[in-house]
Amino acid sequence: MQPRAVRLVQLSRVRYAELLALQERWLRRLQAEPGTEALSGTEAGALLLCEPAGPVYTAGLRGGLTPEEAARLRALGAEVRATGRGGLATFHGPGQLLCHPVLDLRRLGLRLRTHVAALEACAVRLCELRGLSGARARPPPYTGVRCGRHITSHGLALNCSTDLTWFEHIVPCGLVGTSVTSLSEELQRHVTVDEVIPLFLEAFKETYKCSLISEDSPN
Repeated sequence: MQPRAVRLVQLSRVRYAELLALQERWLRRLQAEPGTEALSGTEAGALLLCEPAGPVYTAGLRGGLTPEEAARLRALGAEVRATGRGGLATFHGPGQLLCHPVLDLRRLGLRLRTHVAALEACAVRLCELRGLSGARARPPPYTGVRCGRHITSHGLALNCSTDLTWFEHIVPCGLVGTSVTSLSEELQRHVTVDEVIPLFLEAFKETYKCSLISEDSPN
């Protein structure tokens, strides 16, 4: 049986708002009626990748930031945005790989929990490919995806060379007493987003058992 295909959309370094707008367009495409959706019979959705162009703090459906805290973070020079994902507050910024899979889980034969585990496995596998064999995923509820009508959105953020001091102004994902790290910190050398993308794509195809089709236009 031919493996399902996922369209790969790489945005390079963009504003977080641009990623969200593209995500919403893909959500509408996948949620359309079967006769009007812009996918072939073998396609399961899109994998959106980017590096945030500027610092932004995001809060999930469970909140995580009071109005006073949001104002304090904006005073640092960062954007603050509410999002429709699960989870609490976190940070996105330059030096970070953002991965938003917008997928129809029915076409991949996956349940939501299986999808979340697969996404976590991609990050762990990437770390293994870079020689970090001790990487582990956290158990629920420390996840921040969204799913409606079997369509997923949001996903994971992988710190490559992110300025980790931005995380000091919040409790990242509500993980009290837990520090944040990056590939650069763990490997003791500068690791760029561009360097890890091929490894992440390898891990994604391996974990989701799919093929990737390059998307010429992000529209």
